[in-house]
Amino acid sequence: MIALDIDGTTVHHDGHLTDAVRDSVLAVAAAGHHVVLATGRSVIATTPIAEKLGLSTGFAICSNGAITIELDPGKPDGYEILETVTFDPRPALDLLRGAWPDAVVAVEEVGVGFKVSAPFPDGELMGDQRVVSWDELTAHPATRVTFRSPNSSAEDFMELTERIGLHGVNYSVGFTAWLDINPEGVSKGSALELVRRRLGVEPSDTVAVGDQRNDVEMLQWAARGVAMGQAPVEVQEIANEVTGTVDDDGLAQVLRTIAP
Repeated sequence: MIALDIDGTTVHHDGHLTDAVRDSVLAVAAAGHHVVLATGRSVIATTPIAEKLGLSTGFAICSNGAITIELDPGKPDGYEILETVTFDPRPALDLLRGAWPDAVVAVEEVGVGFKVSAPFPDGELMGDQRVVSWDELTAHPATRVTFRSPNSSAEDFMELTERIGLHGVNYSVGFTAWLDINPEGVSKGSALELVRRRLGVEPSDTVAVGDQRNDVEMLQWAARGVAMGQAPVEVQEIANEVTGTVDDDGLAQVLRTIAP
């Protein structure tokens, strides 16, 4: 079972997928290995990548583990949602409200898009963006909340989370000032473990490749956890090995060791 992060691992941050990576993914799938996409992306932002990779069946982990889908070309949307884990976003959002001057907030609406406090920069969220009041943002259980500042850095947000203290949730800071908040105990790793058991794959037969802080639990979960070459130092340190950067098709380098 091979778990693959998407952005910064399978595709470049501009969404570009190289032939080398696509061909290597197809090769391991053709060899009989289970390829599972594991991403912070929403469902509607994940399925187009699966299509580009030629993956029409199998499983995908979305929203950092809060949603698990089974790809099925026979379904109207090409997939079926198997599991959705939600939490009450109000306590975390109340802590974050006013904590950063230009921050915007998005609350995922599964299969549709996002409720937002204000529009996000173009291209950052797929699906509908619906501007709502703060009360509406916090009114219903959510799979994922995103807190974003277009003019700040990841280091700024790491300091912010340490300062305010987020409890009762799982959270990760991205490669920019992007903070994803999920239900407590939910991660890519926790969702992948359920898929592993469903497939009957031995724990020793698991590989995961990722490049960011939201991949830490996934890399720790896998028997062979591989960090991309551009991953933050703390991510590289917990991995079993480090491959090339996304610009060097580091994922293809890993997959060729499995299916040359």
